[in-house]
Amino acid sequence: MKPDIHPPYGPVVFRDKAAGFAFLTRSTATSDRTVDWEDGNTYPVIDVEISSASHPFYTGTARVLDTAGRVERFERRYGRHGGRG
Repeated sequence: MKPDIHPPYGPVVFRDKAAGFAFLTRSTATSDRTVDWEDGNTYPVIDVEISSASHPFYTGTARVLDTAGRVERFERRYGRHGGRG
């Protein structure tokens, strides 16, 4: 790797305020805001809108769309046309 062309890579806390969930990881993202972490150190914090703690797919509250029913309803309403003409 070439020196001095990559951004600094260090510890950052990502915090999901909606779920009250935070995790410490390493990233090139930075922030002016900081938070005191469980280990007693202060780290930059980045607030996110959705994380695995609040996303419907991971929490099990995702809705399953009935696409087959929608197609059938469309075909009943507008009929099935084989082609043009």
